[in-house]
Amino acid sequence: MTHTRLNADHRQNLLAQRAALLAQIEAQRGGVRSRADVAQEHFDRPEDSPAQVASARDLEFAINEHETAELDQIDQALKRLDQGVYGICVDCGMEVAPARLQALPQAARCMPCQEKAEHSTPTSHV
Repeated sequence: MTHTRLNADHRQNLLAQRAALLAQIEAQRGGVRSRADVAQEHFDRPEDSPAQVASARDLEFAINEHETAELDQIDQALKRLDQGVYGICVDCGMEVAPARLQALPQAARCMPCQEKAEHSTPTSHV
C-alpha cells in the first residue's frame, strides 16, 4: 500500500474517531452542555450529601479532561497529516511503527520515546 493511501486511511480513521467521540460526549450530556451542568442536574439533589455531589462533580471533570485530551490528540494527528509529518516521532524524528499507528492513529511518538515520556513529566502527546 502506498504512503499516500496509508495517510488517507489514517485520516479516515482519525475523522471517524473524532466524530464518534463527539457523538459520545453529546449523548452523555444530553446535548451540547458542560459536564458540570450535567453533574449539577444529576447529583445536586437535596437528599445528596455534599460528599456525593463533590465526588460526582470530580468524576465529571475527570471524564471531561480525558475526552478533551483525546480530542486534542486526534486534532494534532490530523494537523501532522496536513503538514506531511504524520508518522514521524515528535521527539526523536524517527518513524513511528506502522503497527503502532494502526492501533493508535493519534500516536505522536515512537514506543521508546513514549515510554521515556511516560516515565518523566506528564504531557499531552500519545
